[in-house]
Amino acid sequence: MCGIVGYIGHRPAYEILIKGLHRLEYRGYDSAGVAMVGDKGDLNIYKTRGKVEDLERFCHAKDLDGNIGIAHTRWATHGEPNDVNAHPHLSHSGKLALVHNGTIENYNILKEALEQQGCKFKSDTDTEVLVQLIEYIKTTNNCTLIEAVREALKEVIGAYAIAVIDTNEPDTVIAARKSSPLVIGIGEDETFLASDATPIVDYTDKVVYLNDDEIAIIRRGEPLKIITTDNESAEIDIQTLKLSVSQLEKGGFPHFMLKEIYEQPRTIRDCVRGRIGNSGGKVTLSGVIEHSDKFLNAKRIIIVACGTSWHAGLIGKRLIEEATRIPVEVAYASEFRYSNPIVTPDDIVIAISQSGETADTLAAIQLAKEKGAFVYGVCNVVGSSIARATDSGTYIHVGPEIGVASTKAFTGQVTVLIMLAMAIAQIRKTMPKEEITKVAGYLRRLPDLIKQTLKLNDKIEHLSSIYTYVHNFLYLGRGYNYPSALEGALKLKEISYIHAEGYPAAEMKHGPIALIDRELPTVVIAPTDELHEKIISNIQQIKARGGSVIAVVTKGDTSIAEIADHTIEIPDVPECVSPVIVSIPLQLLAYHIAVKKGCNVDMPRNLAKSVTVE
Repeated sequence: MCGIVGYIGHRPAYEILIKGLHRLEYRGYDSAGVAMVGDKGDLNIYKTRGKVEDLERFCHAKDLDGNIGIAHTRWATHGEPNDVNAHPHLSHSGKLALVHNGTIENYNILKEALEQQGCKFKSDTDTEVLVQLIEYIKTTNNCTLIEAVREALKEVIGAYAIAVIDTNEPDTVIAARKSSPLVIGIGEDETFLASDATPIVDYTDKVVYLNDDEIAIIRRGEPLKIITTDNESAEIDIQTLKLSVSQLEKGGFPHFMLKEIYEQPRTIRDCVRGRIGNSGGKVTLSGVIEHSDKFLNAKRIIIVACGTSWHAGLIGKRLIEEATRIPVEVAYASEFRYSNPIVTPDDIVIAISQSGETADTLAAIQLAKEKGAFVYGVCNVVGSSIARATDSGTYIHVGPEIGVASTKAFTGQVTVLIMLAMAIAQIRKTMPKEEITKVAGYLRRLPDLIKQTLKLNDKIEHLSSIYTYVHNFLYLGRGYNYPSALEGALKLKEISYIHAEGYPAAEMKHGPIALIDRELPTVVIAPTDELHEKIISNIQQIKARGGSVIAVVTKGDTSIAEIADHTIEIPDVPECVSPVIVSIPLQLLAYHIAVKKGCNVDMPRNLAKSVTVE
């Protein structure tokens, strides 16, 4: 959600800023803009509603000189998407420009105070309030830019990542963060700034992740300096990126989403590598081993997450409860933080987030830690805020996910949760060794099993043409695959804009059956398991009412094939592993329907990859 890029060095800033904005497009946005200090010390700012390519057209034949600049992709919060509300925003004098991710909650109070001092506002944004406040403090106190930024941030309530430039200090960029990510890239006589590492990887693999309440002072020809909002020096921890440019390109696929679906054999192999022995008899997660006493003595586990990660958490609940006999609750992070939850030092809170920057999940972590709980993170992005805020955790190691609709991150999360359940069961001795060995063996085979499942692509593409223009879908599953039904429905509505609902199959008669007719297709997730006969009964009830059925079944299942309109056969795996395999055809079905409708599957309307504000 929103994206910041900044540069100061010896290269033309515009080219780096625009390329960086393209790299951040996956985050979701509705306008874009750049601001650069020109060679003559003037401030050139160009912004427009629409895509980065629209900004490029707008900038054609404009003055694009300068080696210092900031840029932004905006996802509207305060004020409609238009040219005026787009970032960067200028101060009243036109000397300061600022870009901002996040939400300034007390912007109205600050705006009223500034208006009383004669400030005039052009936009409806909270961001313009901040740049006007910085200039007011700088002018009133006759202080430097860094002093003005630091004092202004003391007045701000909310979340922010900002970058500021000033024509009076043309060799300086000031950046700061609180509850919204910022990464600084360290190059040779040049420095880069971005919301994540994707715009930086072309130029350097040395990065510094800003922490909350830290301000970076980036000056041409000087080492990076970081202070806190209390004006104390902060430690500079330079890390090495494990990210390649090839991971950020489509690699011959028409969309990032399809590429990421097809990457899953490799990403699951990376996820499992080093965590399951060659014999397949033991699961090793260092985060569990190092804190074995916490897991041995835990009275309860609470999983907090949002969106797709919440669906993974629902699967994790059943996994952990069955394997460890620890009671598990799953909460939307956004509800958890405002529900005055009962959390004790005997609880473990597991926070799941692909980006590691989800605002509600970060707030839930903070609340859990305040109440004394041990917090375990499951995320993808190394060095992310959640990775740093948790007491311990496990990375899913699936590489950057560019498509807004999560695919490989979901299967990576579920795979880690399977391993987590097995690892805790080993400590608590709540699961027979032979059962752990069996599940671990299937985890090692998952990459090959996913490859087999991906061979269904052509069949699913053909099947999708039958259902491209329906208006509603129903997804049904039971047990481990009730959350798979939720996730399948979410994928379809995210990228095709078809309304879809996921339900436990047994609940069909408690309401959804009223919707079933010839116009409502149902996807039934029905692998062979202990509830197989009951799922068959559900399908028969749908068919009796004229509904069409797409059934995801275990290979060789002839009983469902006789009654369903279409069957998609997947490899036979244990129940607890099946959600990983089941998700593959559901992802492909959503993808192909959306493509046939002409939808932008990588950047669906109104959605952002990482929700870093409430």
